[in-house]
Amino acid sequence: MATASKDDQDFSILPELPADVFTAPLQKPAHVGNDWVEPQQAQYTSEDDAIWNDLFARQMDVLPGRAASAFMAGLQKLNLNRGGVPEFGKLSEDLGALTGWSVIPVPMLIPDHVFFWHLANRRFPAGNFIRTRETFDYIQEPDVFHDVFGHVPMLTDPVFADYMQEYGRAGWKAMRYNHIKALGSLYWYTVEFGLIEEKPDDIRAYGAGILSGPTEAIFSVEAESPNRIMLNVDRVMRTDYVISDLQPTYFVIESFEDLYRQTVERDFDRLYRSLGPSFTYANSAVIDVDNVLHRGSQEYWLRGGRGSGAKPV
Repeated sequence: MATASKDDQDFSILPELPADVFTAPLQKPAHVGNDWVEPQQAQYTSEDDAIWNDLFARQMDVLPGRAASAFMAGLQKLNLNRGGVPEFGKLSEDLGALTGWSVIPVPMLIPDHVFFWHLANRRFPAGNFIRTRETFDYIQEPDVFHDVFGHVPMLTDPVFADYMQEYGRAGWKAMRYNHIKALGSLYWYTVEFGLIEEKPDDIRAYGAGILSGPTEAIFSVEAESPNRIMLNVDRVMRTDYVISDLQPTYFVIESFEDLYRQTVERDFDRLYRSLGPSFTYANSAVIDVDNVLHRGSQEYWLRGGRGSGAKPV
């Protein structure tokens, strides 16, 4: 990421996706432009607001003592417990006063290059819909609860907010080297499923994928099954990940300042030139360079994981 500023990239304009870059094909809805931003935030019903409130209450039963202090402080700063799905205008006003970020509504998952561009300009895209009662416990595509409750409180932390912007800027370089998946692995193991050691033997979650669901909020910091390994950026970007189940491995940072240094000061040109076309390490691997805080039993996955009904122990 460090060399992004040396590329003299104009982040004010949406980049064209190079023809030789592989990315997931997504069909853009006709009512949005090339920036994929919805004309306005959805008008949520009373049942939608009730779902938000119930999801919020469920998370607050498990997050104290398990969620990063910065996340819990962010919830208070943004007053996300005021009831119902937050209004993005007010949310952006409050967030903008703290760190200069805003929240914008998008209809669905958006293309990588568009996502990078919004982050580079301190805009966080949030799904313009909320799950149903039938999908209350698990939803495949991120909704407004995952995006706003899980991600946005962390954007009140100045250092983490800067990290997110630099991540967006780094996307251009990843596209040029055709290593979007490797950069995505870094996002997965930090922004979505990252842990932080706030004090010795006090590991907490700051990743949105953990914080927006009750099972992983407990599993990630307390269970015997997963590995917990100190973050090494080069190693993480060579590591596969699980999309539809609990993680076999979590990576732990010392501080958000350390996360920023490890990534923004890294020579990514050199790293990308050394990467192969696929991941080097399995998601459950422990290798000789790892600083291991907890070597997991992997019992949950050996018993079959979510599909088998295995207990998340």
